[in-house]
Amino acid sequence: MGRPSEPAQTAGILRGEEDAQQASFLELFFDLVLVFALVGVVSRIVPDLLSDNVRLRWLSLLYTVVLALPLLWLWTTTAYLTSRFDYRNRWIQLLVLVSAFGLLIMATSLYEFEQRGATFAIVYVVLHVGRPMVLRPLLREHQQVQELYTRVAIWTSISGVIWLAGAVARGNARMALWMIAITVDLVVARLRWPVPGIGRPPTSAWAMSSSTYLPERYQQLLLIALGETVLSIGLTYATHPATLAAKAALVVTFLTSVLMWRIYFYRAGQVLAEAVAMSSNRAAAGGIVGVAHLLMVLGITLAAAGSEIVLANPQGHSVPAWLAVILGGPALFLFGRSRLERVVFDRLAVRRLVGIGVLVLLAPPLFFGPPLLAAIAAAVVLLGVAVADARRAAGRPPEAPSPSA
Repeated sequence: MGRPSEPAQTAGILRGEEDAQQASFLELFFDLVLVFALVGVVSRIVPDLLSDNVRLRWLSLLYTVVLALPLLWLWTTTAYLTSRFDYRNRWIQLLVLVSAFGLLIMATSLYEFEQRGATFAIVYVVLHVGRPMVLRPLLREHQQVQELYTRVAIWTSISGVIWLAGAVARGNARMALWMIAITVDLVVARLRWPVPGIGRPPTSAWAMSSSTYLPERYQQLLLIALGETVLSIGLTYATHPATLAAKAALVVTFLTSVLMWRIYFYRAGQVLAEAVAMSSNRAAAGGIVGVAHLLMVLGITLAAAGSEIVLANPQGHSVPAWLAVILGGPALFLFGRSRLERVVFDRLAVRRLVGIGVLVLLAPPLFFGPPLLAAIAAAVVLLGVAVADARRAAGRPPEAPSPSA
């Protein structure tokens, strides 16, 4: 028996109310790997966007979703795992470290995807099936949580068959199977992995964990995505001639990242934890928060790809697929942010919806201009949303959250 000062050896595997309720250094280390993984997604799709093959350009948008969602879902399930379990337990530390290494392998496979794409799916399946199988025997004294991971193991095994079928397939068939597989993963998770004969837990991870832990983890996820955008911008600018147009593109794309940060954190992102704590149904609120952040991170990832396009071709001719990422990335981000507004303040985010509408209306005329002009237009729209937020808050005390649920 260890001493009481060694909680990793003597404490229960579940988190206690007295445990620290912020991300551990181990989790922050895991986050660093996700930065590399998201850079890998952008690096995978940008060459296709720059291709002369029109069909390949549009398929690259599907690749963004199919490749980014599994990485983000791996991050999400790891955050849920560390929200339930004591991060000082040696088994939990091992699972997080193995997950980080698996995420690294998945990310490296993106750079030679035609030859190593199967690795992406195999590692994903091993992690999502293997982690609940490791946890089940450790939860003999916690029947309800053990039943949860039994259901998770069943469903991840089912979707794993589809993932592995996609690993064997090639081209569009692979993408179609993987799209089905990630859809299954997300839908059954939203339904809390239903299995006949095995009861569902009475509470979700959102209700079991501290009211601040998961909201703060999602805030960190947004910062990871924005950090990936800045990294992509810097690397692309450094590898292209520093012309006047490229310098202007650098300023505009960086400003776009800053504005997305500002729009997220003011004000809903800033008081997200308070809103979840005040909600009478934290599980429902948490589900919306999770979806909203996945949408925002996908939008930021598309915006990062758009930034690389603008930096590489600031004065070239725009093509529809380029406009889809340059304008569509910020639009998807604003849509996800509007969902967050609903959770935190229980209101329709009119300014964000107007911004989305303006981006859509600008797409046809911007087809006749260079990509830099489209990037400037997207930045101006985001600036308009940020300024409208500031004007609404001017002269008033900071707005308190008012969730409906």
